[in-house]
Amino acid sequence: MRILIVEDEQRARQGLRKLISSISEEYDIVAEAADGKRALELIQAVSPEVIFTDIKMPYMDGIALIKAAVSMGGNTAKFVITSAHEEFELARQAISLGVTEYLVKPIIYDEVEAVMKRLESLLKNEKWIPDIDIVKNYPNAHPLVLKVLKIIRNSYSTKLNQEQLAKSLMVTPEYLSYIFHKDVGKRFSEFLRAYRIDVAKTLLLQEGMVKDDIPYAVGFSDSKYFNKVFRDVSGETVAEFLKNMKKY
Repeated sequence: MRILIVEDEQRARQGLRKLISSISEEYDIVAEAADGKRALELIQAVSPEVIFTDIKMPYMDGIALIKAAVSMGGNTAKFVITSAHEEFELARQAISLGVTEYLVKPIIYDEVEAVMKRLESLLKNEKWIPDIDIVKNYPNAHPLVLKVLKIIRNSYSTKLNQEQLAKSLMVTPEYLSYIFHKDVGKRFSEFLRAYRIDVAKTLLLQEGMVKDDIPYAVGFSDSKYFNKVFRDVSGETVAEFLKNMKKY
């Protein structure tokens, strides 16, 4: 996996490099930049698959960098934001730009390892990700609910939190919970779990799909927990699901 690190503090940049490199030899730090302007040049030059970027940097901040990179034709890199604070306005902008992950400093090994596993699975299996359109199933839902459904559809493989979504949409978590349950008929967390399992079922039936990667591809960081949720949601284990599908 080709990785670009964008961080204006040298010690933080070196620390993140060492941390990522220690997780796997397959994670290749192809370049580093101390500001967004230089990072944009490097994106065009080295074509990274994953970009870790700080927010507050000279010349061009992280959000401006992401916007510029997204507007460039042919750029498919996944962005991971690293920030010293949980800034919900930044989180809101990040969600709207399709940012994959948001890490709060100080960054620890376990968090980065989990992020890298999700990214690796997402990149490896991206061509298999099915287009399960949930938005069309609720045409009369509240506009905010439709926004949340679109976010789930586009970002189910990443960390999604109802409270953070509510703040990013500038409403209270209680209000979002109320209108979501009213229009969809399920709690947000319940709906998200079911949707992830629906996607997982589709992936399980794809030829050539690496089955061990599926939990990470649909947003789980632990395969045992994925198996438990799969059984709870579908009423059968993964093995039973595959066995039953072979009958048809």
